[in-house]
Formats: sequence, C-alpha cells, structure tokens
Amino acid sequence: MKKVFLLLGLAVGLAGTAQAQSAHFGIKAGASLTNFTGKGSDGADYKFGFNGGLVANFAVNDAFSVQPEVLFSMKGSKVTDNSTGSNYTGKLKLNYIDVPVLAHINAGGLFFELGPQIGFLASANASVDVSGQSISQDVKDQIKSVDFGYAAGLGYQVASGPGIGLRYNGGFTDISKGNTSNSDAVRNGAFQLYLTYMFGGK
Repeated sequence: MKKVFLLLGLAVGLAGTAQAQSAHFGIKAGASLTNFTGKGSDGADYKFGFNGGLVANFAVNDAFSVQPEVLFSMKGSKVTDNSTGSNYTGKLKLNYIDVPVLAHINAGGLFFELGPQIGFLASANASVDVSGQSISQDVKDQIKSVDFGYAAGLGYQVASGPGIGLRYNGGFTDISKGNTSNSDAVRNGAFQLYLTYMFGGK
C-alpha cells in the first residue's frame, strides 16, 4: 500500500507543479470484460468482472488534466470445453489494486485518456467445474505480484456530477512466474465500462 500512496503523491505533485487551476475528486464503478493476451493465452475466453474506486482530476487548463486513480479491478479469464460431453469450465480469477495515472484531453464534456498503470495483485484463484463438480485453489504464489501496463479510453464527464467512460487496460507484464520464454507469455487485458461521479472544484 505504501507504493500506492507514493504514486498518488507523485501525481498530485505533478499536478501542483503544473499550476492546476482546479481539482475534482470522485468515485467510479462499472463492469469489466476481461481476458488474457499473448502467445500463451490460446483457448482463453472472456469473463465478466467488476471495477471501482477513487478518482482525482487536476486540471492544468481547459483542455488538459492529470487523473490519478486507485481502483479495485477483477481480471482473469475462463476456458470452456463441452466437446467430450463433460461440460468443463476453468476460470482464473485475479483481483488487483490498480493505480493508473492518465493524461486527459478535454473537449467540453468529452474526454480522451491515456497513461501508464501499475497493478498490485490482491488475490488469485483457479477453479475447475466438471459436470457440476467444482474444485478451487489459491494460486497467488504462481502469479507475479506487480503488473505494469497502460490504460486508454474515452467518455463524457461534467465538471461536478455524473460521467460515463469506456476504457481498455492492457498489460506489458507476463503475469506467470513460471514462464521463461516470450512464446508462453500471458498478459492481462480488460475492457471496462464505468460510471463516475465527481465532487468539488472551482
């Protein structure tokens, strides 16, 4: 958690140095459609999850702002195979504390966003369901604890009040501790649709 607060402190300092003319703080929550990317993700399919947390937006001018966030993000993937009649479903559920720091290009209420993101693994669970029989196991020790990536998206946000956005999170990091070759790389990927509500500001 110290790393989270350090990153937020750096983002706030950057906004202050840029002589931000206003600051807004808010909350956000939404649904995620997540999967794995990379050469080692063959057979993986999308699963639904949740994302939500806290947002701060520091305006440098009317067209540009810096937005750090602290988010709880459900990620992972599933595999389904009914070809043998066994109704097999496997899921890998990964929960992260994500800290993106995004540049916002603002055009009225419309915005475009892009920036780096670091994620801290909170939990990891693998489950298998075969013909109604379920088994699950904690696999946190097999997943890297830090995930470096990026976020990019667009949306509409009023200065103080509600907003909506669509974002893609992509990972740079191979999440598996056991992979030793790029040919087996597995990376996080997530589409996130969310609602926000911002408070404060001038």
